Amino acid sequence: MYVPAFPQVASDLTATVSQVQLTLTTFFVGMALGQLIGGPVSDHRGRRRPLIAAVLVMTAASTVCALAPSVGVMMIARFVQGFAGGWAMVIGRAIIVDLASGAALIRVLNVIAGVGGIAPVVGPLLGAVILQLSHWRVSFWTVAALGCAMLLAVLVAVPETLPPERRHSGGLRAFARAGRQVLARRNYVGYVLVTGSATGALFAYVATSAFVLQSMNGLSPIAYSVDFAANAAAMTVAAFIAARLAGRVATRKVILVGQTATLTAGIAMLTGAVWFSTPLPLAIGCFLVLMAAHGLIAPNSGALASAEVPQHAGTGSAVLGFVQWVAAGTIAPIAGLGGEDTAVPMALLMIGGAAASMAGLIIVARPRPVRPTGLRARSASSSCNALSIASSTPEETPVG
Repeated sequence: MYVPAFPQVASDLTATVSQVQLTLTTFFVGMALGQLIGGPVSDHRGRRRPLIAAVLVMTAASTVCALAPSVGVMMIARFVQGFAGGWAMVIGRAIIVDLASGAALIRVLNVIAGVGGIAPVVGPLLGAVILQLSHWRVSFWTVAALGCAMLLAVLVAVPETLPPERRHSGGLRAFARAGRQVLARRNYVGYVLVTGSATGALFAYVATSAFVLQSMNGLSPIAYSVDFAANAAAMTVAAFIAARLAGRVATRKVILVGQTATLTAGIAMLTGAVWFSTPLPLAIGCFLVLMAAHGLIAPNSGALASAEVPQHAGTGSAVLGFVQWVAAGTIAPIAGLGGEDTAVPMALLMIGGAAASMAGLIIVARPRPVRPTGLRARSASSSCNALSIASSTPEETPVG
């Protein structure tokens, strides 16, 4: 919501472009750590009470952001806000894994991603309207109000989904043991790499697009927000399409389509930045493709990662979220190293993220081969049925 106001934030807080982008970095680092800790805690303590605590802290941190007198205070408050938000996010994901599996899990996570995509559609538009009518600080007051609404929603509608008999023992030793178990799954690691790298490519855009479109191409905050919202809408539509394809088209193929589109957008962006001074139509088109492609990649790769470690849903989600948001937090300031007048670093990061994501899918998370199961004595139809189920990947396994 406050991304359209980055130039104004820098002016009001007497901060540089890189310092304002660091408020994104501290948020993402906090979110990564919050997920890393919140997941195992929810595996031990249950889902509901830690979720309530996280939403309370996030709401309080949003209030501090609204009152921040300096960019330093803003960075600290954003870290706490991200930590609590990441804590809540990983528990929400673990609740979904508690309640669904197989193709149903993929379908539900894509629907959740689609619904969640409403926020980045509405957010920048609302932020731009606030900027026109009031002050960027009102954006954080709005987030604090949304935190109160989320708290009410959790209290009214979210039950405890992890009964005591399914909880894991606590302590750092238990967390380390669970972490080793999830990281021992090669396919899980591959899908984490797919998600984390794609997120890095996406946040090269998020951290830099305001300067590319406003400072370099002269868009107003309202026009920038409309473009950002359209891109977010494309990501939402892509996620809903992926949900409809679950169980019909192999999930790995859907992810590969998204990765190919991301790589193409990055190459086109680099070409435009080096030789054509980043023309506005090219930048808008590349950003649209990048966001839509992310809607195909992230929910699907996250679902496949979770399907690899259902016995440690919280820890698996925590590691996935940690890698994802560390990538986002690391990429954000790097993307701005070139300053306000070049998109080359952002384009290179888009290309690198897409290439690493492809490597995670094709090289690390390799599909499982079909192997004989010794059922030759049975009828041909029974044998074929057993083989198809035994050799299927998580996204292909029938549910119900």
